This record gives sequence, C-alpha cells and structure tokens, in this order.
Amino acid sequence: MVTREEAENAVKTLLGYIEDDVTREGLVDTPARVIKSWDEIFAGYKQSPAEVLDSTFNGEGYDGIVLLRDIEFHSTCEHHLQPFAGSAHVAYIPTERIVGISKLARIVDLHARRLQNQERITKDVADDLEEHLSPLGCAVIIEASHGCMQCRGVKKQNAIMTTSAMRGVFFDKAEARSELMQLIRD
Repeated sequence: MVTREEAENAVKTLLGYIEDDVTREGLVDTPARVIKSWDEIFAGYKQSPAEVLDSTFNGEGYDGIVLLRDIEFHSTCEHHLQPFAGSAHVAYIPTERIVGISKLARIVDLHARRLQNQERITKDVADDLEEHLSPLGCAVIIEASHGCMQCRGVKKQNAIMTTSAMRGVFFDKAEARSELMQLIRD
C-alpha cells in the first residue's frame, strides 16, 4: 500500500511534468490537497454493497415498481482520469423486502466513487440489487457526459452516453420495461 507521503510526492512529480516551478505559492500545498480530495472522490473503495444494502424492511405485499430517478453522480474515468457525471435511474420490483430509498442513491455513489467506466457502474448496481434484494426484476439506466470526450479527443460538448441493465421482469417482459420508461419520462 502506498503511503500518503508517497502519494503526495507522486502528485508533485506529475505537477513537475506540467509546471516548471512546483514550489511556487499556488502549488506548494497542491499535492496534499489533491490526495485529500481523492480520499473523498474515491471513497467507494472503502465501502461494500452489503454495507449499503444491509437493512431492508418488510415490503408488506407491495409488488409494483420502486423507482428512484435522476440520482446525480460524479465519477472518474479509469482510462484518462477525467470526470464524468450524469443521472442514474434505479428501479426494482420487490418480492418480500424493500430497501430505504437513500440506499438506492448510496449504491450508485459507492460505485461512482471508484475509478470507473459507465458500463461497469450500470452493471454493478444491477448486480448488487439482484444479490441483496432478490427482486422480481431490477433496472439501472445511466445517462452521463464524459470529460474525456469534452476537453480532449473528439471534443464533443453535448454528447450523452446512455447505458442500461435490465434484469428479471424488466428484461423478460416488454410491458414492465414500457411502464418503467414511462415512469422515468414523467
């Protein structure tokens, strides 16, 4: 494991690649600030899905769609270390147990706060819902804009990437998918 001091020195080395004078006033504390910010940005490595989805409640027979939409998130692309951000829509149809709605936002954040790609966040959130809630179905749809496309490479400012994972009845039944999409659009 790399120590905090080693990490700060690595940042200082990278700053030296960009800027000739890493000792100037504006940069002297930058390595420590970067590592402190990374502690927050990449906090998802310090949590497990089981911790987030650990407390469930009796669903009391509810068998409709549970949807939390427009969950804003920020993540970091593992390919270029550029930010990407957007909204996630997370849905499931409970069997016996439900989870508090904040847990749906927290599971998105857990995965977003790691070096990532959008496809993996989408898949992993759906996998976690399946494993920990055993729903009739679950769905995750993520829409995001990517800094690696906006400030470098093709430089497309308004491009939005959409990914989805449909499981159970959301995959098997067109009616369930259709109802979900209507709820997201409303």
